[in-house]
Amino acid sequence: MEKQPCVYILASKRNGTLYIGVTSNLIKRIWEHKNNVFGGFSQKYHVHNLVWYELHQEMASAISREKKLKKWRRQWKTELIEKENVNWRDLYQSIC
Repeated sequence: MEKQPCVYILASKRNGTLYIGVTSNLIKRIWEHKNNVFGGFSQKYHVHNLVWYELHQEMASAISREKKLKKWRRQWKTELIEKENVNWRDLYQSIC
């Protein structure tokens, strides 16, 4: 999974605060969120659980998808997460 463009959603808890991001190294980036390596939104609101991600071939398409998802209504984001992850479990261990 190293060096692959990816869009991801983090959650503080089920139906909690959401964070949408993009990265080329998902494992490393989620580790950084979980360990509060950088200050910011995810640290301030304790948003550390990886609940959804989508791999892309090109970084441009990942960035485009991230921008679109950020404009979505919360209900649509929730439905996207629950389509693959009904229980909102933290997917981080499954990608390591």
